[in-house]
Amino acid sequence: MAPFRDRRLRRLAEELEEGGLAPSGDGAFQAMLLEEVDLALRPPVHERHVPSSGTILEPGADPDAWSAGTQLDMARVVVDPKALPGARRFVDGLSSWLVRTTGGGAEWVLFNRPAGSERDLVVLSDVLDATVVQRHPTGVVRIVGAFGVLRWEGLAWHHEPPVATWVGAVRAAGFTGDTSVVEAMLRMAVHDLGSLGIGALLVHRTTDAPGPPVEIRLPAPPPLHIRTASHLAPLRHALAQVDGAALFDRHGVLRQLGVRLVPSDGAERAVPPLEGTRHTSGLRYSHDDPTAVVVMVSEDGPVSVARAGALLGRAVR
Repeated sequence: MAPFRDRRLRRLAEELEEGGLAPSGDGAFQAMLLEEVDLALRPPVHERHVPSSGTILEPGADPDAWSAGTQLDMARVVVDPKALPGARRFVDGLSSWLVRTTGGGAEWVLFNRPAGSERDLVVLSDVLDATVVQRHPTGVVRIVGAFGVLRWEGLAWHHEPPVATWVGAVRAAGFTGDTSVVEAMLRMAVHDLGSLGIGALLVHRTTDAPGPPVEIRLPAPPPLHIRTASHLAPLRHALAQVDGAALFDRHGVLRQLGVRLVPSDGAERAVPPLEGTRHTSGLRYSHDDPTAVVVMVSEDGPVSVARAGALLGRAVR
């Protein structure tokens, strides 16, 4: 049985590298990571119940700063490394997590609330300076670290690079607006919309001057702020129910929802079609409103960013 498992882990390592996860750390860390990912992909099943799980690997940050950085109340309980199989039964990857180190240490970390969304995992990884492996109750398996997010989608791994790389691409294009708004919008596009299969078209206007003509089809929405965490859930919920674009002002406040973007004749001539209607209309709008940043999210997950009629970044499947 051991040789078969070794071959399986070798194949898994190759799949992860092909998916965008370059080997990092020493051999002990790689072995631990592969073990956790293998368990997440093939969990033990009891009476048709497939458990969720979550492991935090090799945290490098000071534990005293974990709670403040994540805004979670935490309790930590030491676990006997020899009792890991039994300890895993209490770990759901939402509010209870297993922490492991290459030195052999193990402990439970228990949160005061569930923190299992992809956005939560990115925060955990950043604050704890760790690699996070999760099997969500929906069956989605994620690996999160400094490399970004690797998401298992049934047939292959999909890699989302760190949002910082997207922000860097926007800055490199001569952007003069508020990069914190762009970063918040990209985080929502990648981790709140794309990860859940919610297609959307987000437009961040960086000036108060009138923009290109658009067709307003819905009443004015509440002024939800893209940088306010409590505003993201209702915004995501609304975006899942409407077509058209969401327009945000230079401060990141939602001003219109379900807007039909109307390209100029010049935009139609200068910008060729790109995939479906959403991407084409978003790219052409960016031609007509060259200081705006347009984020396009496909229903199947990938995110594209455009400015001044040009693509600045695009996730590739």
